[in-house]
Amino acid sequence: MISKKPEMILIDVDGTLVDSVPDLAYCVDEMMKQLGMPEHGEEKVRNWVGNGVERLTRRALIGQLDGEPDDALFAKAYPIFLDLYAENTSKRSCLYPGVKEGLAYLKQQGFKLGCVTNKASQFTLPLLKDLGIHDEFEIIICGDTLEKKKPDPMPLLHAAKELGTKPENSLMIGDSISDVKAARAAGFDIICMSYGYNHGVDIREASPDAVIDSMAELPEVLGKAAAA
Repeated sequence: MISKKPEMILIDVDGTLVDSVPDLAYCVDEMMKQLGMPEHGEEKVRNWVGNGVERLTRRALIGQLDGEPDDALFAKAYPIFLDLYAENTSKRSCLYPGVKEGLAYLKQQGFKLGCVTNKASQFTLPLLKDLGIHDEFEIIICGDTLEKKKPDPMPLLHAAKELGTKPENSLMIGDSISDVKAARAAGFDIICMSYGYNHGVDIREASPDAVIDSMAELPEVLGKAAAA
């Protein structure tokens, strides 16, 4: 469990705040059709997301989690995917149940709030705006904001510095092993969502400090930390 009440909370996007798989799966299948290759469907794509759209494109081209496609095929496919996703960033994506309640609680409690995602800014910022949560955050760090991204601790440490908070007084909320690794390396506590994108592996295996089923459970988890 969380040992103490944090001053700053950073939250991941895909698989934590937003279920973006419906849009990503649509773009993957449209890309595959344009390439004359078999479509995959949402269920397969759901296990491939979580490491950025470039990695997703590579996985789609080979039809599995690990490995690399032919360089020429990727060079042809990636611009197709980027064009599709630019037009379909938020048409099918939605906030997970409990996100609005969780964010309202965090704001009401006066936590410094930031967003840290590996998704590129050209997709992240419109998505957050379209779903009405962009202005909830004091800082938004995307996959192309800094030289490195999660699981490197750089984005988390940068946010802590910008918001004037020590890592030991900071918390990450995410859904994947990448979030856990980044939080541990940065010295943050880490809460993970049970429903996110972790390539089909139960996130509990990564031993975060807490796992919850909805952000609506944050008052209970953080309330216990404050009382500790």
